[in-house]
Amino acid sequence: MEEHSLAADWDALVALSQMKIKILFNNGEARIRYELPPEEVVESAAARLRPVLLEKEDCFHMKALAALGYFCRTSPKDAEWLRAARAEWRTRANPSTREEAGYWVMVADTVTGEDHDLDAHRLAMAWIYGDVVHHDPERRQEGDAFGLLDRFRAAVPLVAWAMVGTIELLNYIRALHEAGLLQIRQEVFDERVALKSTVWEETAEVFFALTGQNPRRWRAPRCLRGGSRWTRQRTSRFSNTASGDNF
Repeated sequence: MEEHSLAADWDALVALSQMKIKILFNNGEARIRYELPPEEVVESAAARLRPVLLEKEDCFHMKALAALGYFCRTSPKDAEWLRAARAEWRTRANPSTREEAGYWVMVADTVTGEDHDLDAHRLAMAWIYGDVVHHDPERRQEGDAFGLLDRFRAAVPLVAWAMVGTIELLNYIRALHEAGLLQIRQEVFDERVALKSTVWEETAEVFFALTGQNPRRWRAPRCLRGGSRWTRQRTSRFSNTASGDNF
């Protein structure tokens, strides 16, 4: 999660987890405005978070907190931090009341008289497990009446908050490791988890041949070898620095 683009601006991520809104006044009318990230960015973050949110997964957030609780059982300060982290996770990731969920939405069909209401957490789960991973048709159906935008609006602060909690836990584990209270192999922290570049390039030998003939090794033209500068006359299109550049 630390490598995700949403986490590049920490202050913005924290603000997103708090779901700040704008109230606009125009010609005597008040409007509430939410400014949300692009949906595909939040989708990729939600996909990475999914195992952290699921109880059956080994990396479920509460399992990690429970494991740390064992290692920190003799440290009152660390034990207190972990208790607070567990309490906050239960409230945000699995609220027991509508009030803990933050808000709820009510919609009504003026033709049929049918009405629905759903709290923010269940709307968020409908987006994560219905719109994003298409895993839970019941959750998706539950949120159908409210539309994609309401489901997405509810999911954004939950995804952002879970990212914040996950990154804070990672930093806490790093601190315990550096203090010698937690023994973890260094390669666990050094392992690459996200690509910095998606360009794939390796040195290769190239062979070519006409059908039925023995292949021959391709050699670059003399003007492309070495590190010297070369210039083709009469047109600047061929001016370049050698060392394998296209022309």
